[in-house]
Amino acid sequence: MALTKIFDISSRSLAVYRRALEVTSHNIVNAANENYSRQRILLETETSNLTAGIVWGNGVKVADVQRMRDKLVDAHIINTNQKYSDSSRQNDLIRQVEDLFSEPSDLGLSNLMTTFFSSFNELAVSPNSLPLRTNVLNAANNLSAKVTSINHSIISLKSDIKQEFQQKVNQVNTLLRQIQQVNHEQFSNAFNGVPVNDLLDRRDALVDQLSKLVNITVVYDNTNSAVISIGGALAVDRMHSAEFIAEENNGKLNLRVKDGSYPIVLTGGELNALSDVYSKKIPSYKQKLDSVINKLVEAVNAEHVQGYTISDPQKTGLNFFDGYTNGELSVNSEITNDPNKIAISLDGTEGNGEIALRIAQLSDAKLLNGNTLQEGYSSLINNIGNDGMLQNNYTDANQVVLDELAQLKISQSGVSIDEEMTNVLKFQRTYEASAKLIMIADDMLKTILEMV
Repeated sequence: MALTKIFDISSRSLAVYRRALEVTSHNIVNAANENYSRQRILLETETSNLTAGIVWGNGVKVADVQRMRDKLVDAHIINTNQKYSDSSRQNDLIRQVEDLFSEPSDLGLSNLMTTFFSSFNELAVSPNSLPLRTNVLNAANNLSAKVTSINHSIISLKSDIKQEFQQKVNQVNTLLRQIQQVNHEQFSNAFNGVPVNDLLDRRDALVDQLSKLVNITVVYDNTNSAVISIGGALAVDRMHSAEFIAEENNGKLNLRVKDGSYPIVLTGGELNALSDVYSKKIPSYKQKLDSVINKLVEAVNAEHVQGYTISDPQKTGLNFFDGYTNGELSVNSEITNDPNKIAISLDGTEGNGEIALRIAQLSDAKLLNGNTLQEGYSSLINNIGNDGMLQNNYTDANQVVLDELAQLKISQSGVSIDEEMTNVLKFQRTYEASAKLIMIADDMLKTILEMV
């Protein structure tokens, strides 16, 4: 009986420590895999037997292969991912808007407006000078071209944002389907006694990716399936995954469940960044730009229409700008074709430049709620810069939190090669000792048989 017990215990021990070596080897080869969670084999004493009044030990068994993961840290990472991705993407997009204005530079609207009004001031001194009239026309055309270019670029940027929003929604749907599939597989495997730790690592990696795209809430049901909501709407569980669609309504980019009636409330992730910049920030910037340009056109035309040209025949009642329509600013085609039709004579007499002087003085006039055109435009540029700086500060702050959480995650789930190699040696020695026990028991059995 004793020899048989030694064989049983030792054989069981070989299997246990072979499994321990497998787990340790799996850890080592995944040390560089950032989505891998360290696994720890838990051993416990096998249940003893009571035979003929004697308690017989049965050795060791594998109680569990534990996945080292802290769900509280994971929850913080998911929450911070949403904030970081939102602020980071908003910062990038706002910087793109800022670049459209080319400020401060010679090509910026601020300098072009200054040049435009200065050209009228120079023309007021020599009203009949064709070179100075040409300078006015060139300054006006440069100003018009920049305004039009900015607006065309804004339209192009919004188109790119809308396209990216759709692509991100497609990514969300793909991730939801993959998470649902892993939910199903881990449930089936767990039910059949198949290890699921690697599947759970894969699912957590998918959830991390999802949290960078959109604001999510994650809980786990009694089958350890991830149940995820997006903005309060069920997105995925073990049985199904929802499909979301992108839509534009009243100039706002929305996310909606395909069969749902109402848009999802976006509060984080790249989708919120894209929607917020597209739906709120860019329209706000555009409205402020339009107010400056509309007031400039209105004020210049109001003065110019009173003036007389030096063309033959003289004309009056001409607008200097054709208008500002659909983001396009252009100079009156009559003036473009003939700079002598710049109407700056107040009374029609030769050498009178009163209208030119009035137009030049518009640069200092309080035309925008008590502000000059330059002040109104500078306010716009400052708003864009401040919005970008705010998002940059949020990004930096969230990066610090993510770095700290990453270290916490590594301390809990990361693989230490030194620690694992120590375990390899420990398990190897125990495995060898178990094998030696079998050899000893075998020798003892041979001795007994030889005595018979």
